[in-house]
Amino acid sequence: MEALEPAHAAEAGRGIAAYLLANVSSLADDMLRYLVERIPEVGGDAELRGLTLGSCSSNLEAVLSMVRHGIDAAAAEAPVTALEHARAMASRGHSVDVMLRFYRLGHEYFTEKLSESLTDWIEDPAVALRTFVDLERFGFRYIDRISSLVAAEYVAELDRRQTQARAERDDVVRALLAGERVDIARAERVLSHRLTGRQIGFVCWVDDRGVDLEGFARRVGRFLGAGHSLVVADGPLAVWGWASITGDVRTSLTGMANEFPGERDNVHIAVGSPHPGAAGFRTSHLEALRARRIIELSGRAAPSITQFSDVALVDAISRDLDAARAFVAAQLGALARDDAKERGERAALLAVLDAQGSLATAASTLGIHRNTVLHRVRRAEERRGRPATINIAELHAALLVCDVLGASVLPDSSRH
Repeated sequence: MEALEPAHAAEAGRGIAAYLLANVSSLADDMLRYLVERIPEVGGDAELRGLTLGSCSSNLEAVLSMVRHGIDAAAAEAPVTALEHARAMASRGHSVDVMLRFYRLGHEYFTEKLSESLTDWIEDPAVALRTFVDLERFGFRYIDRISSLVAAEYVAELDRRQTQARAERDDVVRALLAGERVDIARAERVLSHRLTGRQIGFVCWVDDRGVDLEGFARRVGRFLGAGHSLVVADGPLAVWGWASITGDVRTSLTGMANEFPGERDNVHIAVGSPHPGAAGFRTSHLEALRARRIIELSGRAAPSITQFSDVALVDAISRDLDAARAFVAAQLGALARDDAKERGERAALLAVLDAQGSLATAASTLGIHRNTVLHRVRRAEERRGRPATINIAELHAALLVCDVLGASVLPDSSRH
């Protein structure tokens, strides 16, 4: 290009833009090499490399055309190839910062190109400097606008993909929970969750917002023995989770309370039993939901950790609450009252039955004297109207149901 002798910088800028437009193809190739050397994420991805070249070419053509024709940078729109490049970056899991590096480094390349060659094109140093400042300012404004547009497209594409992935995941979970036949290999791929091992379903929920429930549920899964857990939101205050276990299964959750100090004080946890395969995915989840139902029926205000295996009998008896109340009333008689004395007598009688008749063990469990246990047991038998040795299995079950569900299965104490 011959040296320019323009009357002012604006005319010089338009002349340089016209010259570069005629050579935009080679300029884009050179810019691509510049970017590939500095952004390792391009790597051997031929499709991404092609989109990068297309974006370089279309952006260079757009910005140079705008300078040549005096169009304000605020009117710039992202080229189609630039938007497609943003979508490709999102689909490959590259961060938005990596995507924006293409624009920052592209701007750097163009600035270097101008600074190296501008004095060859313009003889007057003052005009050359003014032209450089004007072109650099325009380039910055153009990149600022375009990078905002492609970042918005990146986020939109990410949202579309995440929404699609959630919908596909939710559809697979629904099919598994409905007991439908599914392609196990596809289901595992969609869920990123093994269905061939033993499945433990669990539910975490809170009374108020403010807890990262999904993060908490993943920690519950790790406690259960899964390196990665499947977690699905169930509204704003609850999540469903599944742990796929290939090794030993924890038989007790007593240590879980110490695993999450502070946080667990706000979260209820219900855990199903381990069951194998895709059928176990459904079975253990239903057990966790039934354990949650028992917790909510009990009216416990404080968050708790409940294993289904610990409340399975109570769950079975209380499926029909009216029948459960009738069963409790028939077995306990006047002992089925929601008053302090009756509660203490039921607890003593239950502790003795749990201890297979040992008053000493029951006393140790309750933290009271052996004679106090004996006195309460006798009073309980009087209220019941028959000895504890009559229908002992039914009595034990009724006491257990009362212990877990409390007022939910007891007559209204105001009637007494």
